[in-house]
Amino acid sequence: MKTQIIISLVVALLLTQMPLVGKYFAMINTMVHETGHSLMALVTGGEVRNISLFPNTSGVTMTGHTSWFSHVLTSLSGYIFASWFAFFLFYLLSKGKYTWIVVLLMGLLSINLLFWVRNLYGVFWIVTFGALFIWLIRSGHQTLIVYSLTFIAALVLVESVISAFNIMWLSVIAPGQAGDAANLARATKIPALVWGTGFFLQAFYFAIQAWKRVF
Repeated sequence: MKTQIIISLVVALLLTQMPLVGKYFAMINTMVHETGHSLMALVTGGEVRNISLFPNTSGVTMTGHTSWFSHVLTSLSGYIFASWFAFFLFYLLSKGKYTWIVVLLMGLLSINLLFWVRNLYGVFWIVTFGALFIWLIRSGHQTLIVYSLTFIAALVLVESVISAFNIMWLSVIAPGQAGDAANLARATKIPALVWGTGFFLQAFYFAIQAWKRVF
């Protein structure tokens, strides 16, 4: 298990730096990130209008809010949810709960396709990735399934850290364009750099906890 996870992390890190194919697989973290925004919007009394996923691994969630507090929590939730989700996948791996991972991933894909994702590339990605995932599960090849689920968990973990680092760096060089950090800066008057740094630190923390869980 430990060797398998190390290999998966290395492959995920290398793959996500590749054009096209790498961005295609890295999109799973984007979906998880945008799902985090959506769930928090709903929990805090807001609404989810739609989600858009783009080939460069960026995503946009259009939400409506009834309060400033709801807006702030929704902006906070994307990176935090993605980091927690990565940790949770590693927790399930450490317990051998592979069926739970399958159910969780299929649930996220289904909910996003049915209710939230509406742009062309987003729908294309969910349908094709979902089809590959269903083919994998129906193959019945247990070793392949376990390795693939481990690789998916590694992808989410690696991308959760990389994307958080990128937003921190962007908050330094172009704070007005730093995505969620910029939104939070406008809403709270706290500099984007503070939010960007916070996003990276929490992602790093969850990554360490995921590592400890399996090692």
